[in-house]
Amino acid sequence: MLNYLFSWFNDLDLPGAGMFQYISFRSALSLITALLISTLVGKRMIKYLQRKQVGESVRDLGLNGQMEKEGTPTMGGVIILISILVPTLLFAQLNNVYVILMLITTIWLGMIGFADDYIKTFRKNKAGLAGKFKILGQIILGLVVGLVMFFHPDIVVREKQSISEGPVIIKSAEEQVLEKPEAFEYNDIKASTSTIPFIKNNEFDYSWILGWLGGRAQNWTWLIFVAVVIFIITAVSNGANITDGLDGLATGSSAIMGVTLGILAYVSGHFVIADYLNIMFIPNSGELVVFIAAFIGATVGFLWFNSYPAQVFMGDTGSLSIGGIIAVFAVLIRKEMLIPILCGVFLVENISVVLQVLWFKYTRKKSGIGKRIFLMAPLHHHYQKIGYPEPKIVTRFWIIGIFLAVLTIVTLKIR
Repeated sequence: MLNYLFSWFNDLDLPGAGMFQYISFRSALSLITALLISTLVGKRMIKYLQRKQVGESVRDLGLNGQMEKEGTPTMGGVIILISILVPTLLFAQLNNVYVILMLITTIWLGMIGFADDYIKTFRKNKAGLAGKFKILGQIILGLVVGLVMFFHPDIVVREKQSISEGPVIIKSAEEQVLEKPEAFEYNDIKASTSTIPFIKNNEFDYSWILGWLGGRAQNWTWLIFVAVVIFIITAVSNGANITDGLDGLATGSSAIMGVTLGILAYVSGHFVIADYLNIMFIPNSGELVVFIAAFIGATVGFLWFNSYPAQVFMGDTGSLSIGGIIAVFAVLIRKEMLIPILCGVFLVENISVVLQVLWFKYTRKKSGIGKRIFLMAPLHHHYQKIGYPEPKIVTRFWIIGIFLAVLTIVTLKIR
């Protein structure tokens, strides 16, 4: 909103108004505002939740320090949502299709998570919102994001195409041999492409999966693309939800991922840098940096209260939202194939639960006695069972997350 106001001020030659033209300036304001909102609103929100006795109901799993968390206020994800939405509405260009999709993602998954938390806390139903409704909500969001990305005219990539057959050898008047560089032109095109890490000329087109259809492949590519988007949103969103089991674990990990996505969005939306790095340039996607800056500020600000010992838990309101935001953001900047690296912490947590359940069912069927791979799943509870203190587990997971984030950024050059 303020972006449009200051554009008007700039037309009036008001000194300093032109700063709002720069994404970097608006992103900095977005981050600072999100930090301030999350810390100021967070303090008041915690007091309100305490008055309403909206506390976490803890099931005794025999974990060290677990029962001390009984009664800690939950639904703190509302703090994160407010801290993301307000700066984005203030500083981003609201007619940008990428920003609109991120706002829809934040609000939609926030509503689903809020419904789950509301049923658990106010209705005193520990089961919360039925899992099938959560999955349905994620599928609907995946359909919307996938279809808009595939068919919206403003979502394009700028393709570099040669207009000559290579360097041309010419002779000057003095008979000196000169080399004329190869000429290129740039065209904005609709494309179902994504980035493959560690591969030179690293663009993957989803239409290749349907190559056996020949010329009709492009007509049906949207089915593959939408299915992939739905799977990614569901997996990452639920992965964040599973990871949110220790104080600050999901929050800190998400902040690290947010910083990485912000860097990837900036270079993908900056023509000169994208051309230099020889990566896909996505017109108008740079505006996403304003949004992800708010996301980083919101998660870091929430960590002020969520770090050990936590004063508030984010609940599904926060965990489903931040996972979905990371997933959709990666899809929009066409870096979804980097998710297994960037979101490695979420991935391992997810896999640990799947392996635990499958192995237990398999061994019970074979021998009548179910066996477990881990002492407890997800993985962070396994280390608690071993005897590691909670802060040590969280810190080490953060360190792993930082390593994976750096590796993700390095893929821009290692190909």
